[in-house]
Amino acid sequence: MPVSRRNVLQAGLLTAGVLTLAPTRLASAAPGGTTTKTISGHLDTGAADFVYLPIDVPRGVSQIAVSYTYDKPAVPPGVLANSCDIGIFDERGIDVGGRGFRGWSGGFRTEFAISAESATPGYLPGPVNAGRWNVILGPYQVAPQGLNYQVQVTLTFGPDGTPFQPQYPPQAIAGRPRGWYRGDCHLHTVYSDGRRLPAEVAAGARTAGLDFMVTTDHNTNSSHGAWGPLAGDDLLIITGEEITTRNGHYLGLGLPPGEWIDWRYRARDDGDYSDAAKQIHQSGGIVVPAHPYCAFVACRWKFGYDEADAVEVWNGPWTTDDESAVDTWDSMLVESVRGKRRWLPAMGNSDAHSEPQVIGLPHNVVLSDGLSKDAVLDGIRSGRNWIAESSAVNLNLSANSGARTAGISERLAVAELAPVEVTLEVSGVPNGVVRLISDEGQVMQASLPASGAGTVTYRTTPSLAAYIRAEVRHLRPDGTPGNGNGMGPDLQLGPMAALTNPIFLGRD
Repeated sequence: MPVSRRNVLQAGLLTAGVLTLAPTRLASAAPGGTTTKTISGHLDTGAADFVYLPIDVPRGVSQIAVSYTYDKPAVPPGVLANSCDIGIFDERGIDVGGRGFRGWSGGFRTEFAISAESATPGYLPGPVNAGRWNVILGPYQVAPQGLNYQVQVTLTFGPDGTPFQPQYPPQAIAGRPRGWYRGDCHLHTVYSDGRRLPAEVAAGARTAGLDFMVTTDHNTNSSHGAWGPLAGDDLLIITGEEITTRNGHYLGLGLPPGEWIDWRYRARDDGDYSDAAKQIHQSGGIVVPAHPYCAFVACRWKFGYDEADAVEVWNGPWTTDDESAVDTWDSMLVESVRGKRRWLPAMGNSDAHSEPQVIGLPHNVVLSDGLSKDAVLDGIRSGRNWIAESSAVNLNLSANSGARTAGISERLAVAELAPVEVTLEVSGVPNGVVRLISDEGQVMQASLPASGAGTVTYRTTPSLAAYIRAEVRHLRPDGTPGNGNGMGPDLQLGPMAALTNPIFLGRD
């Protein structure tokens, strides 16, 4: 049987992907005293995904503090320079998906501390129990010269302080009826690599006119206990995580407050991603691959979509990455129609980290049975949502044939030759360009007036269109709409303003 990353971590073996060093033992000290040790080393290019530095912690420790540095030699243009993440696991071990996780700050911080009463953002407060802890380095970019690192560990001795009490946000707001609710499901704070405090993110969500938001800091659940005082009847705050692997990032949306999902695997590792997706689903959450065409190292999605519940096709201000994601998603819609298989809904999020990134650009408008975690996630999972660049944008897409009507994500179950009228109502996009798209491609394009409001109608049959979805675009920078039909030089389209999931036409 091949050795998987899970087997490697459990057995403590040395492989090309995981490097475990010899344990470091720190001496005890009297209450109020400290002991410190410095660990230095060198990593060659391609040596390891993760490097574990075992630390034998004696009894009587009230705080563990870690700082680290690494060299950054000059490299030629186009060559990756050194970049190294850091985190820590406690005495409960380093098993993938295990209970030992105590924090991760990636490359955002150079030092952190953990005690029973507090911890650096990104890390989990709690007792510093005796046993073998592991500092984990993640050298995800190593220069040709290699990477020299230095890690300093300081233990402070004495009694524990008052235990930290997390304040989790409620996962439902009572008394909110079925309706369309707006929310940004990909947001970062100082608890990972963002520059905004949770209070600033919550304020930004309210300013953006959102009804809900999901907190998704990278590879840590440490912010979950900070959101309780920031939620309210006007803002549902759902807990989640962005799981940042070496083969792409994905969102675990709707995790129970305090739950953590492991990220230490690649697409080639047998079972680890599937286990993580199963954990999210069993916890009532959903799996959403994020920015699948992001060009940065380790960001492009490589795990496939079989275990995904939706896909983030629009991430932040519109770019060519998003254009590629929408094209791929549309092709997947055609495949689902051809094979009569489950289709994958689209969603969009801001992925906002700091100023000037705009919270809510874009966000999801979800038809939900109420304003609760479960209802919102069910709406996204079912594709009952469309994507807007701001709360100023509104639309309604419907299809009818005789007395039958269907909306976004629904099926208009009529005969193959039955006449179907598709109607799109839009407001909030001055001089915008409306596109209706089927499995054949763009079937209609129209311009909106300067007021930004208008209605377009298109007639078809299920024999001609297996589905219809809508896009609303801005004009291109040169002030022209772009035809978007794949013919001729006038092809490039302007930035997206709104995008819908499809309405399906015809009987199964």
